[in-house]
Amino acid sequence: MTSRQRVLAAINHAEPDRVPIDLGMHTSSGISVFAYDALRKYLGVSENERIRIRDYVQCTAIVEEEVLKRFHCDCVALCPVPDETRVWRPRGDYNFTAPFCFDPKLNEKKEWVVRHEGRSMRMPDGGFFFDGDWITIEDRWSVEALGAYVKEAERIFKDTEYFTALIGLSALYGSSLDYFCTMYTDPDAIKEDCRIGLEEELAKCGRVIDMFGETIQMVCMGGDLGTQTAPFCNPELFGELVAPYLKKLCGFIHANSDYKIYLHSCGAVEPFIEIFADCGIDVLNPVQISAAGMDPALLKRKHGDKITFWGGGVDTQNVLGAGNEADVRENVNKLVNIFKPGGGYVFCPVHNIMGDVPPENFVAAYDEAYRVSGY
Repeated sequence: MTSRQRVLAAINHAEPDRVPIDLGMHTSSGISVFAYDALRKYLGVSENERIRIRDYVQCTAIVEEEVLKRFHCDCVALCPVPDETRVWRPRGDYNFTAPFCFDPKLNEKKEWVVRHEGRSMRMPDGGFFFDGDWITIEDRWSVEALGAYVKEAERIFKDTEYFTALIGLSALYGSSLDYFCTMYTDPDAIKEDCRIGLEEELAKCGRVIDMFGETIQMVCMGGDLGTQTAPFCNPELFGELVAPYLKKLCGFIHANSDYKIYLHSCGAVEPFIEIFADCGIDVLNPVQISAAGMDPALLKRKHGDKITFWGGGVDTQNVLGAGNEADVRENVNKLVNIFKPGGGYVFCPVHNIMGDVPPENFVAAYDEAYRVSGY
């Protein structure tokens, strides 16, 4: 099977020739530029190329095809090269390329700080990502920017066999504590917010379908609904206030395209999965197996025929960075063998690979995933 066929078969709950593998298609399935720098040196590949920053809040990398092929990856990021770039040297011999709009400054505490329109985020000395406000400076939905994405999608579709997706749609709900409190204090305001958001997203989705056509296979939306220990809000209330609008949005996408729909939602979200599936969500990421109620065997048994799990392939909180290579292989082996029966599974770790993960552990995870991926 080609990579594209393999991923689509898995999402359609058929068993492909093997479990598809992802590294960095989504901004939550990637690898820190710091860990990627160590990985490239460890592998001895691409040493003459400067690493491109894909997401400058989380500081994840654009993974080059040489590395994608080495680890049998089936997906690729839809991320055109920006017209203008700058070089960012955060410390030591790290040397990254970033969009020109990304312009961090060092303060007196040796923290890297980004400020934009009254908001700010910072990376402490020795840090691996930015914290504070989640700042997005570029307008991905401008005519010019969207045109660059269309051109890159056409290249991927015609010149490669990779599966790719467009990121950036809204799932119509907020992820702040104020938003979840408003569900209780003013439910009508939530409904009105969803109604307005639905109109905006329907127009946006219509443009995407018209412009991209068959060159992408999936659209991605996101919104966190879980903490480490519990959902952020009552799932029944979410089902009453938000789900009807989300269902209309997913229905429009499915009725007017062949696109799959991917939802990123961190944390203890098991109580929402039936609602997601009923709304028309095809794929759930990152499958945070270390959160309460997210036991992999339970997820597969209860929801595995309704939704595709994209992630959950190695525990990034407790194993990938903290264990040794044997621990990592054991964890991956166990999880892949739980999730893979019957399709409905794409391998990647739980969220991004952090900057201090040893390259040996990364290699152990991805090599073990491929070793046990066959059906």
